Amino acid sequence: MIVTSVAYRQGKRLEEVPLERVEGVLAEPDTFVWIGLHEAEPPVLAELAKRFHLHELAVEDARKANQRSRLEPYDEQLFIAVKTVRRAGEEVEFGETHFFLGRNFLIVIRHGHTAGYTPVREHCERNPRLLAKGPGYPLYALLDYIVDNYAPVLEGLNAEFAELEERLVEDGYDPSLARQLYLLRRTLVAVRAAVEPVADIASQLARHFPELVHRDLRPYFRDVHDHVVRTLERLDALREMLTAAMSVSLALITVRQNEVVKRLAGWGAILAVPTVVFSLYGMNFRHMPELAWPYGYPLALAATAAACAALYRKLRRAGWL
Repeated sequence: MIVTSVAYRQGKRLEEVPLERVEGVLAEPDTFVWIGLHEAEPPVLAELAKRFHLHELAVEDARKANQRSRLEPYDEQLFIAVKTVRRAGEEVEFGETHFFLGRNFLIVIRHGHTAGYTPVREHCERNPRLLAKGPGYPLYALLDYIVDNYAPVLEGLNAEFAELEERLVEDGYDPSLARQLYLLRRTLVAVRAAVEPVADIASQLARHFPELVHRDLRPYFRDVHDHVVRTLERLDALREMLTAAMSVSLALITVRQNEVVKRLAGWGAILAVPTVVFSLYGMNFRHMPELAWPYGYPLALAATAAACAALYRKLRRAGWL
């Protein structure tokens, strides 16, 4: 469960630190500990809470995923929950990452479908000047990494929508298309719900908590906020296009159904002519002069056929057939 536990002093990596020694390391000046975990079990969280004096409510929230994305201050610590999103083939997978930020520690707990943060750690260690600003810098780097991973997901959703839009133009009356557009919109809404709270989290980190976030790091959190806002704008634009496409798809299906109804009504009108004529002769009246006339039967058939042909021609010109 404990992926990494490393101590840093003045921007330089020192060593792997087991939990048994972490209190002694934290007592050293200009030193902080960065601990990474994956779906930590309650005994491990209890040990962390004891050694880092974590708030019991925050520890309770960190035990399981499905938390609301937010930033919660507790005394001189912060608890942050952020939703992560990644593209896995044709599917969009959601995960969750929890952060405990203190003056000299950063604890990161991954849940669900969340990629590892080893590249982020390596990137931070290549920037000792910023890493010397304290645990606020790796927190920024992790948030920036999470926000950057929203972009491939958005590109995938755009590509999926472009494919459905092309099908809509070519074959707009396909009923399955409306269902696929609805499923895509539902995914888009879920992605937006994961992305939106990160903007508020980054904004708070950029403006508040000077005792935990070095003032030199505030522009970096503002940059994360700007990235999230741009992502939200793209998501909103895609959502509007999806809504329009769903409306067009339903309208085309309705038009197609109207065409079918018009054709059925046209053929019904044509068949009404022989129905009326043959019903008349099926009434079996005794005095019907044309019954004794040798040309009565073929003339009735010819008149019926002519009437049907004339009606067919008229409906054809009107676009009903």
